[in-house]
Amino acid sequence: MDIKLITLMCSLALSPACLAQTYLFKNVHIFDGSSANLSSAKNVYIENQHIKKIENYTSETLNASVEGVVIDGQGKTLMPGLIDAHTHLMLAGLPQQTLLLADQGFINIAAAKTASEMLQRGYTSVRDLGGPVFGLKLAIDKHITTGPRIWPSGAFISQTGGHGDFRLPNELIATDVEHTQAVKTGTTTIADSPADVRKHAREQLALGASQIKVMAGGGVSSLYDPIDVTQYSAEEIRAATEAAANWNTYVTVHAYTPKAINRAIDAGVRCIEHGQLIDEVTAKRIAKEGIWWSLQPFTSDRKSTFAEGSEQRKKQLKVEEGTLTAFKLAKKYKAKVAWGTDILFNAERLQTQTAQLTRLTEWYTPFEILKMATHDNAQLLMMSGERSPYKGKLGVVEEQALADLLLVDGDPIDNVKLLESKDNIKIIMKDGIVYKNTL
Repeated sequence: MDIKLITLMCSLALSPACLAQTYLFKNVHIFDGSSANLSSAKNVYIENQHIKKIENYTSETLNASVEGVVIDGQGKTLMPGLIDAHTHLMLAGLPQQTLLLADQGFINIAAAKTASEMLQRGYTSVRDLGGPVFGLKLAIDKHITTGPRIWPSGAFISQTGGHGDFRLPNELIATDVEHTQAVKTGTTTIADSPADVRKHAREQLALGASQIKVMAGGGVSSLYDPIDVTQYSAEEIRAATEAAANWNTYVTVHAYTPKAINRAIDAGVRCIEHGQLIDEVTAKRIAKEGIWWSLQPFTSDRKSTFAEGSEQRKKQLKVEEGTLTAFKLAKKYKAKVAWGTDILFNAERLQTQTAQLTRLTEWYTPFEILKMATHDNAQLLMMSGERSPYKGKLGVVEEQALADLLLVDGDPIDNVKLLESKDNIKIIMKDGIVYKNTL
């Protein structure tokens, strides 16, 4: 069967047979996710959504008896699919005002487009850290639409006036927050006591959350909270970490400042999102205690969507100023760093997703960047344990690992920026299914 036809059938979810295809990538060099050099020429066999066998390439090993689809790699690089550890698929591609006012059906369709385009950039897995993404995840898993594997958090858990409080000013005094738009859609929850935090954490876990997201400090895009404020008491955060631990998973928190970060760690949090306003003592603590630090290159060269002089722009500038220090401290103390983009409300910025990855060359080598966006981010995904929605090894090219693979024209260890162009990614495979082939 022609491979283009197979790809079309898979993308349109018309044939379960596409799930059973076997493939052979012949004559490829491998970046395996953890080695600093490409391998010699190899043959890689794919069967039942896994990498079955890897062998040295010789023309004698290839003959008419090879079953399945043979893909001539032509000496190109086979590498693991990219992983973005901080996404908001439901909230990324539309303006914030549209998300608050538009019909939810329209928002769902726009999010499906966001997910499909993300897969076409080579992202085969994402950790989604807030938004009503459960339905989109199910549609992708059922092959109704295309997109990356999703580790969902579900609704943000936020205090009143916190970073996840999207209510309009005239809604803040509403006695029934459950009827406000962001809460009704499952985008956020408002909780103001340990009991409420525990309840909402349990609700998201019941819906299928692989980890819980709590807002522990001020944010840029939110209306009410200055960037320096600390949100939630230790008791409130501990209610979430205990609920998550009972489900054998973990809590990650939005936090920029040392006070917010330390309070979260004291309460049992195992991952920090952002942390751009961190100090050296806190960075050292993160590294020493093995806390994951999910960092984003929020730098001043990005075009801002906030008006100059606005409170949100002032907050953004503070974060940008702290980004350089945060990455330097993370590297100095050898913290466990994950990479993510945290793109919100901006379809144009979504197109720069991989440029946000290659921006890390200011602090890391191309090998370190590739390892972070594949092998290391996969380790963070697996911290969900039994709550992980997909079983198997990701972020590596090795036997028995899941077949989430990219065939790249060139050597990304030598030039990581070549991943910025979709044209350089010739084949995209997720779960053993080819979603793109331009060879």
